[in-house]
Amino acid sequence: MEGSKISRRNVLVGASALAAGAAFSTRVVSAAPPASAVTPALIEAAKKEGKVVWYTSVDLKLSEQIGKAFEAKYPGVACKVERTGAERILQRIGQEYTANVHAVDVVNSSDASHLVYWKDQGVLEPYVPEDVAKFYPAEHKDADGTYASFRVFLCIIAYNTSMVKKEEAPKSFADLLDAKWKGKIVKAHPGYSGTIMTATYQMSRDLGWEYFEKLAQQNILQVQSAADPPKKIALGERAVQADGVEYLIFQEKESGQPVEPVYATEGNPLIIGPNGLFKAAPNPNAARLFQSFCFSPDCQQLCIDIGGLRSVHPQIKEHTGRTPLSQIKTMKDDAAAVLKNGEQIKARYTKIFRV
Repeated sequence: MEGSKISRRNVLVGASALAAGAAFSTRVVSAAPPASAVTPALIEAAKKEGKVVWYTSVDLKLSEQIGKAFEAKYPGVACKVERTGAERILQRIGQEYTANVHAVDVVNSSDASHLVYWKDQGVLEPYVPEDVAKFYPAEHKDADGTYASFRVFLCIIAYNTSMVKKEEAPKSFADLLDAKWKGKIVKAHPGYSGTIMTATYQMSRDLGWEYFEKLAQQNILQVQSAADPPKKIALGERAVQADGVEYLIFQEKESGQPVEPVYATEGNPLIIGPNGLFKAAPNPNAARLFQSFCFSPDCQQLCIDIGGLRSVHPQIKEHTGRTPLSQIKTMKDDAAAVLKNGEQIKARYTKIFRV
């Protein structure tokens, strides 16, 4: 790793060796280890270490609740949550490893290509929680067992119900190109947001860059984070969002704000946030225990109920009032391709939108 020089451009090293066409890299380094159950011996070893350190881009409220739930389930093992943005996590770990500082045990990123990169660098420890082995689809777990889909969410269209009637609301990405939406749309930027980077890749692949060229003519309000558009439409600053995180639309709507999600007929970008643990984890047993907890039904239900996220664990219960994930048409994630094409995506997007 290259310390402070770590960026999306730097992580392209070795990307050409990564296979495309699946949610994660299909390049198999070795056979995945057997499933690991939570045993009394593992719990006791974790208690001796006393803590686990989790670097995550999960929203602070949810990440802290997960940490508290873990501590309640396993007294004597503290969970230290270090929450920041996905790109900052990538940079921080690069800086720490360059300085031979191994502080992180388990990592989560909203940009799945980061996990592909760390795997390619050989710093992730193969570990397959029992729930992942039993219940997670193949496309949501690494073939070598180094990471799996801890959280899943969508990047969606949404609108302000006080400003747009239901029958007039857009139903597709193509609908956003209608002249009636000119000057009324807010959109986030792939140069700032890992979520929007992933969504832009999927949409440019499935809809073509011509779609973005036409959308750019709609006098878009361009913001940075994928969390910004839901806030803008909830405040009435714009009527419609072209993209943004689904879970904040859920949270805004369920708190009484006038917003409504739209699931585009062309398909909706699927965003994967994997968890992985490091070979040099200072608390390896606590790391394994925490990784197993993260994929358990209890933790996955927290992701849904508190975080407004999705889960591929079949034992969770969908939140009342939300369209089940199984009923939504999604686009296909491809973290390896995002890793390979990220800089080109940012450059082309910036040229089209001139921002």
